[in-house]
Amino acid sequence: MGQVGRRGFLRGVGAAAVGAPLLGAGTANAGIDLDVDLDLDLDLDLGLPRLPSPHRWLVGDHHIHTQYSNDAMYTVDQVVAGARRHGADWLVFSDHGHVAHEANSVEPAHADIVAARRRHPGLLLWQGLEWNMPAAEHATVFLPPSRDEAALLREFERTFDSRLTNTGASTPANEAKALEALRWLEKRGGLVVVNHPSRNGRIAPAELRNWHDAAPNVVIGMEGAPGAQCDGHPKPGGSGGHRGGYGNSPGADSWPGFPPETYRTFGGFDWVTATLGGLWDSLLAEGRSWWITSNSDSHFNFRDTIIRQPEPGDLYDRVGKHLDPLPGGPAQTQPPYCDFYPGEFSRTVVGATERSYRGVMDGLRAGRTFVTHGGLAQQLEVHAFANDRLSWPVGLGGRLRVRRGTDITVVVLARLAARPHTGGEVPKLARLDLIRGTITGRSTNRQSVHAPETTVARSYEPRFRPGQVVAFKHTFRDVRDSFYVRVRGTDGNRHTPGGLEPIQDIPGAANPWQDLWCYTNPLFVEVR
Repeated sequence: MGQVGRRGFLRGVGAAAVGAPLLGAGTANAGIDLDVDLDLDLDLDLGLPRLPSPHRWLVGDHHIHTQYSNDAMYTVDQVVAGARRHGADWLVFSDHGHVAHEANSVEPAHADIVAARRRHPGLLLWQGLEWNMPAAEHATVFLPPSRDEAALLREFERTFDSRLTNTGASTPANEAKALEALRWLEKRGGLVVVNHPSRNGRIAPAELRNWHDAAPNVVIGMEGAPGAQCDGHPKPGGSGGHRGGYGNSPGADSWPGFPPETYRTFGGFDWVTATLGGLWDSLLAEGRSWWITSNSDSHFNFRDTIIRQPEPGDLYDRVGKHLDPLPGGPAQTQPPYCDFYPGEFSRTVVGATERSYRGVMDGLRAGRTFVTHGGLAQQLEVHAFANDRLSWPVGLGGRLRVRRGTDITVVVLARLAARPHTGGEVPKLARLDLIRGTITGRSTNRQSVHAPETTVARSYEPRFRPGQVVAFKHTFRDVRDSFYVRVRGTDGNRHTPGGLEPIQDIPGAANPWQDLWCYTNPLFVEVR
């Protein structure tokens, strides 16, 4: 399958699908005059109908810590400044649930965020919480901004955070407490994203299903890749940790059915996401709208020259805030955690119908998202349409309903990187994989972690030209059963020998810039 230049791309697909500038600019997809000669070669006419794409593609991060977290240091303004440097459009501040946080931090942090909203009207800023979930581990919680947002957040933390309510153990009563919290959030329009799901093995597959069954419009999915992506980078002297902080082993509350590799990352992504036909695919095979995200989990950022001031060891526990850190220090190559700024390495890119808080939350809830590391793909879209032209085309997160026997064409569009990332190189997308899984319906095994019918339907290797738009299509003939498709991409540096799959990251020798992947959320084809 050849590469397609923009001229042919526009001729076949329509300007709306590819007219947006590089991500991070936060502008709407622009119409383009189809008669303009863009001086790019046409190798393939996709022959597609005009695809709807009325979205602003907005870069963001839902998992960020500040000086109001017990284990972080940055001011709200310092985080915002770093995020703006790296093209972010929206941020959720998710300081840790903690006794000192609930008692002292919620209102002061809210005041800082409101002030930052005034100073940076182009950014969408939420005050959220990294929730210690009863009977589980961590999740990002956030609500639509309102006059009562701080009071509601504080009420939620006081009532449902396991650190404050002593509900952390894996018991039926504590599991019920988590479901009660989800119902509370559902009444108030909140969203929950499960953070680093496999890091400690504490979140059993049945719990994910229970949460989603209880509140599918609240619990929208999980981190496909954790933050702390630089944690496994080789440090001076040869030391180094585990990429994403995934260096743990089973504990007393871990689900015993997880294999040992669950506790490690693969190409920087969680085992749940990276395993073809694994737990994520088992949820999608049930037809669940279960989406993935990526984020920084920023606490202390690699090579940063902002450093923490010395302070009394009990300061945070007394006042719920660390002293403002100071710029001008030496570059931090071995910080306590090894994170990046929002947008610097990990990006969750949302297709929003409008540049607003509601637009981003609706886009996240609908699954109109893709995630990318190191700028590997600047734009990544997937569309599907029925060749009988009786159904309107759908994109990421969508559901295409067709008659049995119809031919279904899927088109994958990617805009390649145009500039170096902060690791110093222009990332090169070496391969895109179109992954197909059969929708088999709700499983009777609530702990299922396998979807054996998941396969790579097609792989495509584009020729690399910085900033170029590339595309390929694949047609599924005479479809008889419902299925979903999703896409992943790689720089091709590390995968199974002779195969396509990502491989486990090496502790202390996992340079994140040398093993880049991107993933889309799925779209579903439902056969009547």
